[in-house]
Formats: sequence, structure tokens, C-alpha cells
Amino acid sequence: MPTKRSSSSTVDTHDETKPKAAERIRRTARELFYREGIRAIGVEEIVSRAGVTKPSLYRSYASKDDLAAEYLRDYEMAFWSVFEAGAEAHPGDARAQLMFYIERLAQRATQASYRGCGLTNAVVEYPGDDHPARKVAQTHKRKLRARLAEMSAAMGAKEPEVLADGLLLLLEGTYASGQLFGRQGPARSLVAVAEQLINASLR
Repeated sequence: MPTKRSSSSTVDTHDETKPKAAERIRRTARELFYREGIRAIGVEEIVSRAGVTKPSLYRSYASKDDLAAEYLRDYEMAFWSVFEAGAEAHPGDARAQLMFYIERLAQRATQASYRGCGLTNAVVEYPGDDHPARKVAQTHKRKLRARLAEMSAAMGAKEPEVLADGLLLLLEGTYASGQLFGRQGPARSLVAVAEQLINASLR
């Protein structure tokens, strides 16, 4: 009986600590990948910063590529939470919902710590279509383009797909230029440009 209790206790302890280690790895990777880029960060730095061992990482993720893909799935969930926040603030008003996001993006993109969109950055880092991280990013961007088309149609745009493409180009430009110019960059004009683009596209 004592032997059985000891074995059970060991298993329980392992099961309790494993999720904690996995969460530390996930949180650390998210911070480092966003700030420094996925390629620039190695497994050694992640486990060191997270305070875990390499075996702990590989118990949860088969490879760094899988961890990078998981980081982007987490990033995408956070993105949609922010992007769709306007729906609660402005129910039934697609234009106000979109501008709710754009106004907040303009604020974030002029901050010194801004590193753009993690999903866009991943596409730049991994040009090959077969990388797990790029696949997550590509799928997300297609969803965003489709969502913008839905919102453009709801606004009454003459050509919803054209407006959606214009808005997507505007957003992607902001993600990139925010990192280049900071507070005095083009992102400070994002709201005004978006309004003009939408106004010009309405019936």
C-alpha cells in the first residue's frame, strides 16, 4: 500500500506541474516571439526565460515550429477579441464597429513598443507556404479579408470587396509603418484616411 500511495503521489505532482510549465513556456514564447521575432529566438532562450527544461518544452510541443504555430493561434484569438469589441459597443452599426478597432489601432501603432501584427510578421519571416506558423497566419488573413467584406457590405459600399481590400491594405500598412515611424508616423492619420476611404465607397 505505501508503494502504491507513493506512485500515485508522484503522478499527481507531475500532472499538476506539467500544465504550469507549459503555460510558462507559452507565455514566454508569446512575449519573445512578438518582441524579437520567431526566427531570432531559440529554444534555449525560451526555456531559460520560462524557468523550465527542454524536456518540459518537448513534452508539450513537438518542435519550435509547433510552438510558433501555437503562439500565432493565441495571437489570433486575442486579435479577434480586440477586433470584434466594437460589436458590443455599437450593435448593428458595422461602420462604428470597424472604426472602434481602427481608432484603437491608431493609438497602439504610435507607441514605442509597437511591433505590428504578429501574424503579418510571421508571413514575412516564413516565405514558404509549408511552415506551420505561416499557415496559421495565412488562414487568419483570409478570414480578416472576408470579415472586412462583410462589414463593407453592411455599410452599404458600392463594391464591398474593393472597399474591403482597401481597408486591408490600410491596416497592413499601419502594422508595418507603426514600427518604422512611431508617434509621428502615418498611423496618426489612420482614422482620417479610413473615414475618407469609407465615405468614397458608399452608395
